[in-house]
Amino acid sequence: MTLGVLGGTLDPVHYGHLAAGLCAQSALGLDQVMLVPSHIPPHRQTTLGAAPAARLAMAQLAAAMHPGWTASDIELARTGPSYTFDTLTALRAASTAQIFFIIGADAFAEIATWSRYPGVLDLAHFTVVARPGTTLHSLQARVPELADRMTTPDKFTLTAARDADGNQTRVILIESETPDVSSTEIRRRARAGLSIDGLVPDAVASYISRHHLYAEPAR
Repeated sequence: MTLGVLGGTLDPVHYGHLAAGLCAQSALGLDQVMLVPSHIPPHRQTTLGAAPAARLAMAQLAAAMHPGWTASDIELARTGPSYTFDTLTALRAASTAQIFFIIGADAFAEIATWSRYPGVLDLAHFTVVARPGTTLHSLQARVPELADRMTTPDKFTLTAARDADGNQTRVILIESETPDVSSTEIRRRARAGLSIDGLVPDAVASYISRHHLYAEPAR
């Protein structure tokens, strides 16, 4: 079985996240995709807008739209910062699935700053989806030490990934257009009472409205 793991604050989950997951699933034929909201994101300094339970609930609503998709509280159940190394280690211990960590090119450009880099790359195939403002070509200049690991979906096979270079995992580059959507903008719009239609699934928009998420505190 193949499992795609798509993490992040998901505050809230939006169509940019979902597009990346769908691109990876389609390009690699992934059996499952798991949305994983983080508990305390190591690279984020600002306070999260929605409580963990709300972010998980929105991820569950988004996952329900797609066959084979789920949402997990694996990071929310842990205390302290949500390090991808710990999450992938736990998933590998709990499953025999081939794991593909789905990430936008903008986030992958900072991979050298991640906890236990480069060891974290040995725990899964990193599936990097193009994002507005960050080209896949630019990644080779940002992380030249990973050039020998980089490949494309048409050249990638599970057999080759297991057998080549001492079981070395791959960085799979997926060229695709994904919506230029950000959780920051969605929170801003929700706080201002503006529509977020077309930025998040309808079920997520309804949840945000019903629970008054991201609204200005009452005075």
